[in-house]
Formats: sequence, C-alpha cells, structure tokens
Amino acid sequence: MTRLISKWNYPTTIRFGAGRIAELPEVLRETGIANPLFVTDPGLAKLPVVASTLKLLADAGVAHGVFSDVKPNPVESNLYAGVEVFKAGGHDGVIAFGGGSALDLGKLIAFQAHQSRPVWDFEDIGDWWTRADASRIAPIVAVPTTAGTGSEVGRAGVLTHEASHTKKVIFHPKMMPAIVIADPELTAGMPPFITAGTGMDALAHCLEAYCAPGYHPMADGIALEGVRLVFENLPKAFADGSDLTARAHMMSAAAMGATAFQKGLGAIHSLSHPIGALYDTHHGMTNAVFMPYVLAFNRSAIETRIERLAAYCGIAGGFDGFADAVLKLRAELGVPRTLPSFIDGFAPDQARKELIADMAIVDPTAGGNPIELTRDGALSLLNDAIEGKL
Repeated sequence: MTRLISKWNYPTTIRFGAGRIAELPEVLRETGIANPLFVTDPGLAKLPVVASTLKLLADAGVAHGVFSDVKPNPVESNLYAGVEVFKAGGHDGVIAFGGGSALDLGKLIAFQAHQSRPVWDFEDIGDWWTRADASRIAPIVAVPTTAGTGSEVGRAGVLTHEASHTKKVIFHPKMMPAIVIADPELTAGMPPFITAGTGMDALAHCLEAYCAPGYHPMADGIALEGVRLVFENLPKAFADGSDLTARAHMMSAAAMGATAFQKGLGAIHSLSHPIGALYDTHHGMTNAVFMPYVLAFNRSAIETRIERLAAYCGIAGGFDGFADAVLKLRAELGVPRTLPSFIDGFAPDQARKELIADMAIVDPTAGGNPIELTRDGALSLLNDAIEGKL
C-alpha cells in the first residue's frame, strides 16, 4: 500500500442546466465582480447568444467591457492585448465565454493582468506557479458554449509562444473559475464540425486520463463514465444540434474529461499540440485524427484497462472492439482519417517531421503516456497518422 500515494484536486461550483445563463448577474454578485471584462472569440461575438448575454448584464445594471481578439490557438499578443483592455477599463474580474480558446484566454487575462513577471515565468514546470502573486489574480466566471475542452473546470490555460510556435501550459490554482454556468442551450447553435471536434476532444481527455499511469481511482471513475457519455451522446448531438439532452450529457462529459485529466494525458495531446501550433488546426479534431494511432501504439500497456472500459460502455470485443468503435465514431462524425486529409498541403519533409517529434516529446502531456514517448516513437506515430497505418 505504500505505493498508493497521490495528490488529488477537484473542481469548483457548477450551475448546470438549461436556461441557467439567466443567473449570470447573480453569479457576478456572488463572486464580488462589479465590472467584468467579457472575453469571447470574434466569431461568437457576432452571434445572438453573445448579444443576449450582454443584454442580461445591461438590464441588471452591470458595467462591463468586451474583448474578442482571440485566435483559435491563442497567442501571447492576444493575451497582452486583453490585459491592456482589462486595465484600461478598470475591470475587477473576467467572464470567460465561449469554447476552449476564449475560456483559456479569459482565465489568462485574469491571472496575468496584475503580475509583474512575464507570463512564461509561470509555465507549468515544477513549482513555477508559486512565482505569481496570488492576491492579484482576478476572479473568473466561466461560461462554456462548446462541449469539449473542459477549460471551465481547469486551473490552467494553453498559450502559443509566437516566436517558437510552441504551445505552453500556464498554471495556477487560482485560475480555477470561481463559478461555472454550464447551460447546454448555449451549445445548441454549434455547427456539426465544431460539435464533432469538441466532442472528440472530450473523448480524448477521458480516454487518455483513464489510460495514464498512476493511482487516481476517482479520476478513473469519472473518465470511465465520460467515455460512455461521449459514445452514447456525441452522435446524437452531431445529428441533431437541438437535442438538448444529448447536448447536456456532452457538456457533462467535457467537464468530466478536464476533471479527470489532472491524472495525466498522453501522446494524443503531445502530438496534437505541435500540429496545432504549427498549422493552426482545430485542437479537438487534431486529437481525433491521432486517437486510433496512439491507441494502437499503447496497446501493450493498456489492453486490460481498455477491455474493462469496453465492457463498461457495452462494446463487445475487448481492445479490438473498442478500437473499432473509435474508428466507427470517427467515420460517423466525418473525422479525417489522416493528417494529409485533414490539413491541406500537409507533406512535411524529414526535418519538419523531426521538429514535430522533438516538440511532442517535451510537451507537458508526453509524460502521461502509458508507454514512454521517445523521439523515435513520436516519429513513428506521426508517420502512421500521415500514411493511415493501423
């Protein structure tokens, strides 16, 4: 029993259910935010869902500002532009509203606005988070409008270093939103491609957390149920965006994945991150492309666990049955089979492949892979995803 030693942290208050966005002014009062900066992405900013949410604030007499200069893979310049708006408006908190990009950047703005050190000093390495002045981190309310990243229940944000095209994780416990409003009605307008990509992101989080080494039975249990919810509900949400029951279950699965992956992630993410940073791809869909190749790569270390997972999900055939179910789900959602069919003109030379592999093995998620991810292993996986070799 002496080996069963670990450290567990679990998420925050979540107001879950259709229509609960109406409680946003009350939530702001509860968290002590009087003048929030509303952070969203430029596409969402043009849609009625943002206009109606901002009207809620106006009708309640809540002073607020809006920032929407957020790239699909947020970069440092997005962060510092947001920090300037936050300071200029005298804001005292953030409403992070949208998918993973807006949620991550909103949290990072609240975190970084009043720090005296550059953001890269707080990368998720060792105890670097202790360098931050925790008393100067603004409170955050998170409102997800997609069901995938689970960033609404996370204590970190992903930011791309523009000079090196490297995705880095910035971590601090106080980046956890104080309250989450998880309203599945807000996801009803997601187009099928985003529904598929974000849903596969949730599946990747749950699957990699479940397979990660280490002792964390709570994370395992949450990941197990998260996988089942995705298999059962993602095809329904994809086929009918107005199916609020399926949308609600997918919103739960997204939060569950992000709760579980404190146990660890793996090669799906460590390969997806450099591809996203270099080619600006949709993160969840990139995960979906890599998923079956990484599953096959890790087979020798995870076969027994996947057999249990398959049985729980009602999938016959053990590991092979589960792998086939992943392929069937990808086909049903229109996920590209290979990287060249996903990224126009994707034909990297050997030097470029080696760069991607080098970036993958130093990515913070690589350490959670069930089989050690070496440079040769990363290159092999990359080539498999290029050639469609399973």
